[in-house]
Amino acid sequence: MTAAGAPDPDEALVARVGRGDPAAAQMLVSRKLPRMLALAARMLGDKGEAEDVAQEAMLKAWKQAPVWKPGVAKFDTWLHRVALNLCYDRLRRRREQPMATPPEQVDTGPAPDRGLMAADTGRRVGMALAALPERQREAVVLCHYQELGNIEAASLMEISVEALESLLSRGRRALRVALADLAQGGKL
Repeated sequence: MTAAGAPDPDEALVARVGRGDPAAAQMLVSRKLPRMLALAARMLGDKGEAEDVAQEAMLKAWKQAPVWKPGVAKFDTWLHRVALNLCYDRLRRRREQPMATPPEQVDTGPAPDRGLMAADTGRRVGMALAALPERQREAVVLCHYQELGNIEAASLMEISVEALESLLSRGRRALRVALADLAQGGKL
């Protein structure tokens, strides 16, 4: 049971990983890696960096498994916090090391004859999300993309539910303003 009293669905799996069970480690990775990758990609806006963060978060999970203390927090919540901290470390390094020219990026979107509108909309949404202040972006990503409930997201961010709802409200409002032309054109 966690501090909130709800059972942790990952408790038995983490215990097996901690005992060195390779099948459990593989199951934990297959269960958690896609969500960590999605979180990091949305926070960082860079697929390569997101892959590095997700891999590092999973490595920390594997190392933590033998000493994991069930009942203090949900393992998933702890893993999200690890991934967010790794993202913030990278975002801080970006601010500290300005580049003369931006790195060249390969277009990994759909073929030119398909999905141009969807790719443009996704790019615009990603840019609008990246333009949000960090805490608003974190709240929006955790609640809307990672599908965490408000209580869990607030706990993860170490703020009250009311503060989370305020961040969500401001973030949504900013996204609506930034993407108003898409909403009016029926593209969202």
